[in-house]
Amino acid sequence: MLESVTFVFLLVAIALIFDFLNGFHDAANSISTVVSTRVLSPKIAVIWAAFFNFSAVFFVGTAVAHTVGKGIIQIEIADNLVIFSALGGAIIWNIITWYYGLPSSSSHALIGGLIGAAISKA
Repeated sequence: MLESVTFVFLLVAIALIFDFLNGFHDAANSISTVVSTRVLSPKIAVIWAAFFNFSAVFFVGTAVAHTVGKGIIQIEIADNLVIFSALGGAIIWNIITWYYGLPSSSSHALIGGLIGAAISKA
């Protein structure tokens, strides 16, 4: 079951849910100051943030993605169940911190989920 195509599609769906929650949870952090101080209107701030988030890949690079992909846990330990557990833990943590209004980072939640799932498997 864990190596089936169906499970891989489930992982992709859960990753997309995490990405949605990441934007929902963390996007306000990047524009809240300029909106609350009325430097930019909310519409212009969202457009500005979307432009720079999209263009960052081209100007800054993908070093962070490579570190998360290869530098956090050993490749031999990372299987579908570890990825599923890390994403599930990060999603649950993001929902809990959003509900209670606690400041939290989705990226840190995902890295913590990866490390925790890898430790429990090892």
